[in-house]
Amino acid sequence: MKEKILTTKKNGMAVLLLFILAMLAAAAGLIYSAVWARIGLLVVCVLVLVLGWIVLPGLKILKPQEALVLTLFGKYYGTLKGDGFYWVNPFSTAVNPAANTRLNQSGDVDGGGKSGIKGMLVSTEGFSVARQEENGKKISLKIMTLNNSRQKINDCLGNPVEIGIAVMWRVTDTAKAVFNVDNYKEYLSLQCDSALRNIVRLYPYDVAPNVDTTGDGIADDGSLRGSSELVAERIRQEIQNRVDEAGIEIVEARITYLAYATEIAAVMLQRQQASAIIDARKMIVDGAVGMVEMALERLNEGGLVTLDEERKAAMVSNLLVVLCGNHDAQPIVNTGTLY
Repeated sequence: MKEKILTTKKNGMAVLLLFILAMLAAAAGLIYSAVWARIGLLVVCVLVLVLGWIVLPGLKILKPQEALVLTLFGKYYGTLKGDGFYWVNPFSTAVNPAANTRLNQSGDVDGGGKSGIKGMLVSTEGFSVARQEENGKKISLKIMTLNNSRQKINDCLGNPVEIGIAVMWRVTDTAKAVFNVDNYKEYLSLQCDSALRNIVRLYPYDVAPNVDTTGDGIADDGSLRGSSELVAERIRQEIQNRVDEAGIEIVEARITYLAYATEIAAVMLQRQQASAIIDARKMIVDGAVGMVEMALERLNEGGLVTLDEERKAAMVSNLLVVLCGNHDAQPIVNTGTLY
C-alpha cells in the first residue's frame, strides 16, 4: 500500500460560502414560489434545502502536522496533509483504527478514560457529532514519546533485571500505518517490548569476562550499565526493522530505568560492596608497601639505624599493621634495647 497525497486545493471556505448563499437563495425562492404558486421553483428550492447538506461532510479542517486518511466506498481515496480548510468528496470517510487507543505516551490524552463515540461530547446537531468524530480520526505526524511499562528480563548471565525505555517515533506513511497493520499504536508498543527483550538478553548487567555482546566471536566489555548508548541504539535499530511496514520512523530510543530485579537486588548489592572493599584494600596495601619501602630506603641512606633481617621483618609487619588497619594504632613505647 503506497501513500497517495491528495492535491485538493484549500477551497473549503469557498464551498462553505457557496453553500450558505445557496441555502439563503433556496429559502428566498421557497417563499417566493409559495406566494406566487410557482410549482417548479418550489420543487427545486425544496430539493436544494433537503439535499444541500450533503456537501458539508466534505469540509475538512487540518492543523499543522496532522493528516487524514480517506476511503471512498471501501477503497483508499487518498491522504490529506498540510494545514488548511479543504473540501473533498462528501461521501469519503476518514479511517484511523488507532483513534481510540490510549498508550502511556505524549499526545494520547484520554478525557475521562472513555473511548469511541461514547467518550465524545455529543451535540444535538448531526453535523457537530460528525465533526467531533472526524477530529478523532486524524493522524498526528508529530514526534511522540512512548513510555512502555518496565519489563523484567534475564540478561545474558541469567540475572533478572528490570528495564524501561522511552521511544521517540512518528508516522511517515499514513497509508501503511492505517492499512498494513490492524492498530499501529498497539503494534508499535508490542514491537518495542519484543525488541527490548531480544537486545537485553545479549548483554550482562555489569561487565563480565568471556562475554561476546556484538556477535563477532570476540569477548568485549559491553554491558547494560556501561554501554547504555550502544544498547539504546541497537534497540532503536531493532524496533525500526520491525515497524517499517507500519510506516513508522523511530527517531530515538533511550533507557529510562535499569536495575536488578528485587529478588536479587540485595545479593548483587553485597557483591558490589565486596568488590568495592577488595579494590579499596588492594589500593591500601599497594600504598602501604610503597611507604614501607620508602621508609627502609630512607633509614639505610641516612645510616640512622642498622637493622638485621629479623628486625626489618618486624618493622615491616608493624608498619603494615598500622597503615592497613581500620582503626588508629595504639603505640607501645619500648624503653629497653632492641635486642
